[in-house]
Amino acid sequence: MASDLLRAIPLGGVGEIGKNSTLFECRDDLVLIDAGVKFPDERLHGVDLVVPDYTYLLEHIDRLRGVLITHGHEDHIGGLPYLLMQYESPEPLPIYGTKLSLGLITVKLQEHGLLNKVALESFDDGDRITLGSIQAEALEVNHSVPGAVGFVLRTPVGTVFFTGDFKFDPDPPDGKTTDVDRLRQIGDEGVLALFSDSTRVEQPGWTASERIVDDSIEQLIREAPGRVIVTTFASNLGRLQRVIQSDYRLGRRTSVAGRSMEESLRVAERIGYLNVPEGSMVELRQVASVNPDKLVLLTTGSQGEPTSVLSRMAAGEHPLVKVQPTDTVIYSASPIPGNEETVAHSIDNLFRRGANVIYRAINDKIHVSGHASREELRQMIDLLRPRYTVPLHGEFRMLVLYRELAMEAGLPSKNVLITENGDVVEFSEGEGRVANRVTSGAVLVDGLTVGDVTKVVLRDRHRLASDGVLIASIVVDHESGDLLSGPDFISRGFVDPSQDEVLDDARVTLSKSLDKALRQAHESGVVANRIREVLSGFIYERTRRRPMILPVVTEV
Repeated sequence: MASDLLRAIPLGGVGEIGKNSTLFECRDDLVLIDAGVKFPDERLHGVDLVVPDYTYLLEHIDRLRGVLITHGHEDHIGGLPYLLMQYESPEPLPIYGTKLSLGLITVKLQEHGLLNKVALESFDDGDRITLGSIQAEALEVNHSVPGAVGFVLRTPVGTVFFTGDFKFDPDPPDGKTTDVDRLRQIGDEGVLALFSDSTRVEQPGWTASERIVDDSIEQLIREAPGRVIVTTFASNLGRLQRVIQSDYRLGRRTSVAGRSMEESLRVAERIGYLNVPEGSMVELRQVASVNPDKLVLLTTGSQGEPTSVLSRMAAGEHPLVKVQPTDTVIYSASPIPGNEETVAHSIDNLFRRGANVIYRAINDKIHVSGHASREELRQMIDLLRPRYTVPLHGEFRMLVLYRELAMEAGLPSKNVLITENGDVVEFSEGEGRVANRVTSGAVLVDGLTVGDVTKVVLRDRHRLASDGVLIASIVVDHESGDLLSGPDFISRGFVDPSQDEVLDDARVTLSKSLDKALRQAHESGVVANRIREVLSGFIYERTRRRPMILPVVTEV
């Protein structure tokens, strides 16, 4: 019977880093945990964001009781606007999160004009939320952003714990540790399944405490002879708060450069997560009036994004801040997989301008992860003692390594369920298995369009980027079919028309072919296909390249 089943469906976040989104289904009730985005790699030409395919959820949207948010990072909340764009219901969609998470979500939904589609409901650590047959209890966890939680999901089939992103920091600067005693109590009550973060399963031991970073950055600021520029994630609000406080203690003022960072700090201050000492901040347009040795800049751009503030500073293109040889630049972040090259390029540019650049390869104390390393993941298993575990938030090798870890902790291999996006994990009478699949995948966001960038479009973009485009135009007499003009070529990204004899030879070959073809038929569609066939074969034979060929046939 449906009432005896609990189904969990990862719609994103397994076999990949990003677009975390997991759907739970029990009886007639659906609960979604997180709705994140993934940032595109270099293969996705022109794509801005990647979001989960919510087809299955939208087909059953009348059963969705709410969205639970673990924390306010983009890979957990960035997909909400694109889900809501497709959400059609007379009732607003309930979204539950801590005050900071909801504050960040509010800004995001305001930008898209979607606040009217939601009902935002805040909760605190220990609060319980009833969502039909599923009851969710929030449990605060350590992470790199305040207000992060995991969820205890109590269902008629059994209790599930969903970790979200977490680590066990024994001495966090804010004093808020992941509640080990409460986790042990939940384990004593009995846990059917643990859905766990697996991002850092490759890292042995324990993730270092955030306090190490605070001490290291403060020491670097103290010793810096001139201006200090600190870059980190805009959502790393705890670290930003403590840098501002360190600056104040050391007699420096702080300025912020980067819209996303400014907005995150504004939200955090408004809801009480951020305490800024009076007189400690200075507007970016006024930094020229502050002595360099009395100034710290907080900037976006830790991932080397070409249009980010720090990248523009490194390239000498920022209108207000010019990097000087006396500057110290601190990269308090690690590159997201895929961003290593752009980060390295930005660091190189800063060195070219004479700056002293401190990054993790030369100082491993300026950034620590917000994710649990191997021993912490093992501790979570030991505390909860689940019957089953399902690794999430990791590339496929991480899921496999997590299975090995869980087996070391005493779970049978068959009780560690490795999934792909769209797999249905089904629990019934205490037994779990991967049962079937639902529609899933990735939806590509390009500018203001969502889902219009298909595989065909990406293939064309790849061809344009790798082999260029060749436009071949001719003018044909509508009545007789005589070739009146051309063929003329316009080449972009293929060859320089003024320098390459390939196009001259192609023109001769195409003219001969068209003379014969036009005597047989001169419909524009037939002629265009003939142009494409002749040029494709000739160019590949001569160059072993396949540019996109666009025939233009004009009839007069």
